[in-house]
Amino acid sequence: MKKKLFVVVTNDISTDYRVHKVCSYLLQKNYQIEIYGRVLPNTIFVKRDYKTIRKKHFFNHNFMFYAEFNIRLFCYLFFKKYDCILANDLDTLPACFFISKLKKTPLVYDSHELFSEGPELQGRKFVQNFWRKLEDFFLPRIKKSYTVSQSIADFYHKKYQNNMGVIRNIPLKNEPNTSADITFPTNHKTILYQGVLNPGRGIKPMIEALKYLDNLDLIIIGYGKVEDELKQFVIDKKMQDRVFFLGRISREKLVNYTKKATLGMVLEEPLGLSFQYSLPNKLFDYIHAGIPIIAGNLIEISNIINEYNVGIVIENYMPETIATAIQELFNNERKLSEMRQNQQKASEVLCWEIEQQKLDFYFN
Repeated sequence: MKKKLFVVVTNDISTDYRVHKVCSYLLQKNYQIEIYGRVLPNTIFVKRDYKTIRKKHFFNHNFMFYAEFNIRLFCYLFFKKYDCILANDLDTLPACFFISKLKKTPLVYDSHELFSEGPELQGRKFVQNFWRKLEDFFLPRIKKSYTVSQSIADFYHKKYQNNMGVIRNIPLKNEPNTSADITFPTNHKTILYQGVLNPGRGIKPMIEALKYLDNLDLIIIGYGKVEDELKQFVIDKKMQDRVFFLGRISREKLVNYTKKATLGMVLEEPLGLSFQYSLPNKLFDYIHAGIPIIAGNLIEISNIINEYNVGIVIENYMPETIATAIQELFNNERKLSEMRQNQQKASEVLCWEIEQQKLDFYFN
């Protein structure tokens, strides 16, 4: 008989590829899966092999949203029975935790980031303390939990002695994709940013670096809080013919866009410990696509870059520094070729087919 697994996430169900990979693996392990999320504007509806539930909410931001989401989630779960609950990130944890205690249902927690130390919380002392208090209450009481990087796991273990595991957000080696012919709106070499358009992603310094580089344009794929701000920044800098926003693209198509680029950028800025300890999935996407990487000097990111020699790490985020690093790389074709070869080797070991096996410890 199949075990019933209830999965909760506040991110976009359609684009949260980590959650999808976890669910797909557990389907193979004979779980019956139901994933619960919310309706988001401009979402891309994709077909899944498991049941998805999207609820419309009166509030979509700040405290009122999180309160509404968790109250409604608790009420929904109160009348249901599952064999296990998987809570993704701290904002889903209150309802999941109390229901797991009330109904004696095993709970697994996946921390996609160091939630209480995120860049959007820096300088907002009251809000940040609220999330820290939630971590202080819940995390020592959860028996099974894992996160995306060793630095985050070490941080939580030092604080809570909770032995959090690590399951990195790595692509499939054999990624499903469409065979559509992909073109960029430029004939120049391209550097790619793909991911959420939120503060601290190093996009503005990269835009400014373009003025020091000939024959290189920036492709931006994604959406987020600062999308309009970035578009206005491009206009202010008169870079409309050098920076191209392609919007939200489905995962199946994204793979081909990534391979089309010349370079990939992972210029997350050190805005709080969450970013300093982050290990973005786009880093691994670039490796699998075979495009050398320009990266900021954050511990987890630089460890991967240096261990596998798949890109260069810059010491600061000055536009001149970024431009110089890129130009030096373009001037060294031998180094570029070596990086591409290293990426092929790295993608054989940095793949979800290997990483997913760690889930067996949490779901048995």
